[in-house]
Amino acid sequence: MGDLSAPPPRLFLLAGEPSGDALGGALAAGLRDLVPGIRFDGVAGPLMQAAGVPSLFPMDELSVMGLAEVLPRYMDLRRRLHETAEHVVATKPDALVTIDAPDFSLRVAKLVKAKAPEIRTIHYVAPSVWAWRPGRAKKMAQMIDQVLALLPFEPPFMEAEGMRCDFVGHPVAAEQQPGPEAARRFRTSHGIAPDAPLVLVLPGSRKGEVSRLAPIFGPAIAGVAAKEPRARFVLPAAAPVADLVREVTAGWTVKPLILDPTRGSTLMEKAAAFAAADAALAASGTVSLELAATDTPMVIAYTFTRLTNAIMKRMALIDTVTLVNLVSESRVVPEFLMENCRPEPIAEALLQVLADAGPQREAARLTMERLGRGGPPPGLRAARAVLDGIGHPAA
Repeated sequence: MGDLSAPPPRLFLLAGEPSGDALGGALAAGLRDLVPGIRFDGVAGPLMQAAGVPSLFPMDELSVMGLAEVLPRYMDLRRRLHETAEHVVATKPDALVTIDAPDFSLRVAKLVKAKAPEIRTIHYVAPSVWAWRPGRAKKMAQMIDQVLALLPFEPPFMEAEGMRCDFVGHPVAAEQQPGPEAARRFRTSHGIAPDAPLVLVLPGSRKGEVSRLAPIFGPAIAGVAAKEPRARFVLPAAAPVADLVREVTAGWTVKPLILDPTRGSTLMEKAAAFAAADAALAASGTVSLELAATDTPMVIAYTFTRLTNAIMKRMALIDTVTLVNLVSESRVVPEFLMENCRPEPIAEALLQVLADAGPQREAARLTMERLGRGGPPPGLRAARAVLDGIGHPAA
């Protein structure tokens, strides 16, 4: 592992959005546990700063999405890009750890490698090269030495291009989940009978996907209600789209209970709803892992614009997009994608899941086990991988 008398390492941790800040905060805490004297520089959000990582400038300057948002701020982002890289080169840390946000962070790593190739570069969260655009791994290898992966099947894709890759576990597997009592209280507080089938409706957190999926999800749950009149429906809305959700569901024939964080609904209430549900209709994404963590069976549905659908079909490398299916090496979660994203088959699949959730519950258990449930927390595993990568002993 290295010389036990070696001085504490110095690391530059770079995050560009709240999800990266959460990963970085856990990583920094793990590093401090293993090497109490470790020194940090970085670009950090509140969670990383609470773990002792100072921020070169406010992280939220980087939290922009979409062409319309990026273009007006292009010169500011470019300035921050060069400022960050120059700071890393000048301070010569033992490693630069970039956390997700690849559009910005990998550009920083490229500039650093060009000027100071001796600085080790580590990227936390592997790109989904197993799903599409496999060439990203080869391109990434030009500026990244080591990758920390959230999914157990990702390392071979990175290692094939010459990068070291450590599977460190997924944060969702380490999160504490609400128990039966919280689920019971949720049903009671909203007047939902203990034996009433409860279905979550999760049309996404971005305006585009909510707008595309609402005309499909509304008739789909109406189809469920027509055959199962006792069914109740709950829609936990993401704050950025809460007003849109209210607007698009106003015309649904079956009205879901909307959990609106802009009107007092909390994350604890959302978690309790997940625990109380018997099934979920969800947009494709990492929400499938959140559902698996609470042992909630699901049906996944998603569609893009017609042009994007055509492009994605040509580029896709896998036969399922649901992470539960991929991690459990099963295909038990039904998917209705692109032209197959239609209300009638979705409703039928939800009714089947309500009737028999056994196979999905087994896949969910296996998924959480493979993502690290019951083992060391991901932040600590990531910390050990970083220290091993730079050849520094842990305490």
